[in-house]
Formats: sequence, C-alpha cells, structure tokens
Amino acid sequence: MKRVTGIVAALLIGSLSAGAYAAEELQKDKVKEMNLTKVGDISIAEGSAPMDAKEELSKKADELGGKYYVITSGQKHGKDIHATAEVYK
Repeated sequence: MKRVTGIVAALLIGSLSAGAYAAEELQKDKVKEMNLTKVGDISIAEGSAPMDAKEELSKKADELGGKYYVITSGQKHGKDIHATAEVYK
C-alpha cells in the first residue's frame, strides 16, 4: 500500500512540475515591453475546445525552446480548431 501511495504522489508531483515549465500565452503588446526575441511560428489543427488548442500551442512552443507565445489566428472548422502563434523567448 505504501508503494502505491508513493507512486501516485510521484506522478502527481511530476505532472505539476511539468506544467510549471509550459510556455505562457502573452498579448502582442507585451512582447515589446518585455524585449523578447522571436524564435519561430507554430500551428495546430486539432482539438475540439479552446483550452485544448492553447495547451497544444504551449507544448509546441516548448518544443521550439520558447517561453511565451502570441496567438495570431484561430478558427473553428467543424470539431477542429486551427490556430497559429508566434513563439518568443
């Protein structure tokens, strides 16, 4: 029983710490204020909820080495959300 509790606790802590490093969404006007450097562009075409789309954009921004992203477009086509964003660090 102690082993199961330890495993569950480790998984919980791991999932929380992974979210702490996720790229953060910013508004375009904050980019200049913060003197950020653009590292690339990302896009998605999946998910059925805005929160799913934001989570996927955040993951892709992380993969590019970015700390922030700015959504530049977003559309819903049927059940899918198509979105693009600029990535900054």
